[in-house]
Amino acid sequence: MAVESIVQLSDANFDQEVLNSEQPVLVDFWAAWCGPCKALAPTVDEIAIQYAGKVKVAKMDVDRNQATPMRYGIRGIPALLLFKGGKVADQIVGYVPKDIIERSLAKVVTPYESAAVNAAPAPATATK
Repeated sequence: MAVESIVQLSDANFDQEVLNSEQPVLVDFWAAWCGPCKALAPTVDEIAIQYAGKVKVAKMDVDRNQATPMRYGIRGIPALLLFKGGKVADQIVGYVPKDIIERSLAKVVTPYESAAVNAAPAPATATK
């Protein structure tokens, strides 16, 4: 399934689409021959739909574009890099379930909710 909102990246447009983006950007580094990349693709499509307007989702074919993956030290694919403010905020390598990606996105999409989840409040005590 091709999701129209997913940006196709190249070495030429990477800085403009990712580093200069107002929104956080999730970049999927992949290759056509990569089985785990193909398995992860539907999840990335779901994320693009679910987070539309909050996160820009982009894909970069590492066979057609080698400078950018080299610049970010991509050694294994699939690799997901999450950018915020032009900097890498998180990195996920390999096939992972959707909830792992969503946990990563929560760090940049709704920081206050992420902090609340990580620091659960102490149980309330009854006063007499």
